[in-house]
This record gives sequence, C-alpha cells and structure tokens, in this order.
Amino acid sequence: MRVQICAVGRLRGGPERDLIDDYLSRFDRTGRPLGLGPAKILEVEDKKGGGMKPEAALLERAIPKGALICTLDERGKLMSSPDLAKMIARWRDDGRQDVAFVIGGADGIDPSLRARADASLSFGKMVWPHMLARAMLTEQLYRAASILSGGPYHRV
Repeated sequence: MRVQICAVGRLRGGPERDLIDDYLSRFDRTGRPLGLGPAKILEVEDKKGGGMKPEAALLERAIPKGALICTLDERGKLMSSPDLAKMIARWRDDGRQDVAFVIGGADGIDPSLRARADASLSFGKMVWPHMLARAMLTEQLYRAASILSGGPYHRV
C-alpha cells in the first residue's frame, strides 16, 4: 500500500526536513516487507494566498485517484499508536492500493475536503504547525510499521 502525505506548503532544508526524511526512510525499510510503502510527500502551494478553498483544490489534484483519504485535523479521532498501526494494517488488508494523509495549511482543511475523507486523525486538541505535523505523522507511520513488524521501537 503506497502512502502519500499531501500537504500545503514547501518544506525547505533544515532540521525538520532531515527528521522527516529519516522517518520516511525508516518507514520504507520497515514497511516494505509488510506491504507498506513507499511513502512520499506531495507538496502543494497556493501562491495567491487564497486560503482553504484554493488549497483544497490543489490538495484534491495531489491525492491519487481512488486513494483512501485520511485528514489530519484537530476535530479528528484521537487514537493510540497501536490503534493507528491496526487501522493501517486493516486498510492494507482490505486491498487499498493508496492512502493519502492530508495536511492543510495555516487555516486548516476546507470543509468540502474534510467531508470527502474516509478517516480523520488528530494529534490532540492543540493546533500544531503544519510543518511539525508532517514530522509527527512520519514518526507515527514508522512507529506503526515497527509495531506491525514486531520490532522493538515501540515500547508499552
């Protein structure tokens, strides 16, 4: 199952990019034997600064056709890392070819795109910068693959 992180904004070089690249590499290495991956980031940018609606149109074009859509949103479901791993495994086992994790811009995700989502996750009631949310998501993807592989990374 291929994983796309469809996100608003361009991530420049620096510590966040290094961290994200490291977790994506770990996810790909751990997930491949499990039928997970590759994972990649698809970035979109509304150069006119029109807000949620134009960003949603750009995000929708970035989402692969037929992909399961999972938004990252403060109104989304709170879940543990093992529960996220189980959900990802269920999507894979159900034969999903692509899953798109969608991260909006500074104003969030347009309601029309949120309504199309198959699932919605929250990293808590706090609002996180969308660049930091990428790092948190990539770490959780690696953690999910580690849990599913029986690796030692996740300790309970």
